[in-house]
Amino acid sequence: MYINVILALVLSAVLTPIFKKIFEILGGNLYTDIRGGTPRAVGIAAFIVMILLLPSPMRDLIAIIGVFAFVDDLIGRKKIKGSSIDIGQLSRGIGMLLVMLIGYFYFGPASILIALMIQPLNIADMQPGTACSTVIIMSSIIAILLYLTAGNPYSSALVVLAACIGYAPLDYQGKIMMGEVGNHSFGVSLGIVYTLLGINITNFHHWGSWGVFLSVLILLILTSILIAFLRRKTLRKFLEDQLQIPNPNFGDYLMDVLTGGGLGDLLRRIILRNRNIILKNSFFVFLGFRRLFYNPYAIKTVSD
Repeated sequence: MYINVILALVLSAVLTPIFKKIFEILGGNLYTDIRGGTPRAVGIAAFIVMILLLPSPMRDLIAIIGVFAFVDDLIGRKKIKGSSIDIGQLSRGIGMLLVMLIGYFYFGPASILIALMIQPLNIADMQPGTACSTVIIMSSIIAILLYLTAGNPYSSALVVLAACIGYAPLDYQGKIMMGEVGNHSFGVSLGIVYTLLGINITNFHHWGSWGVFLSVLILLILTSILIAFLRRKTLRKFLEDQLQIPNPNFGDYLMDVLTGGGLGDLLRRIILRNRNIILKNSFFVFLGFRRLFYNPYAIKTVSD
């Protein structure tokens, strides 16, 4: 199994600059003007490595989300004609639902959280190196814990770790972006190795499938806390300048990681419609509920 880890590292390191150059040539939605011009979706290199070297059903779920996410990278923010539905977000949403449904047959209720791991990794990818640091830190920890709980040092977590390390150097330099295909694939891969650890723990304690769910939920929250910490400076600026949330706290950062971005705003639009809820309760403010209830579609204001 060590050979797969070495192959993951080498292939990812080789494919990453190749896709960087290809997307620079192709341009379009695969090349953004961020940081003076940056190819996005270069995370497809790590995506390919993982579906080649990881076992089923892990690679199958990664393949599903990666394909649907890459559609978003290719198409961008185009709408379905005659509607306000974003084609890319619709594609990603379908991919997430398929991960939940197909994953349920293998991992039970934890498949919901496996799909939801996409959200924090998507937010992490908005800052150079943050998504890579998150994957490297968390997959290393899980590989160690899997070894301690199952006596297996050759876990899939090591392949995920190697694929990320091979991809990471150019990302840390701000010269590439994972894109949806990259951060979605890494999100699902982390969700699955979290689930494997949860299965080991709950089998030992005889907790059942909901014990696995709780284990993965805790790890999802810890991952989001890590991302909020790594992105704290840029999140503070974003919340103050873009959302006009004064003196944001860590609860606001964490809530942005858990509920920010297009998917979170879509849910707010459905649930809150045109309402803007102004929170003054200090406990709710501490928990980050100002960010949770921030509604970009708001017209009227409701105070707590």
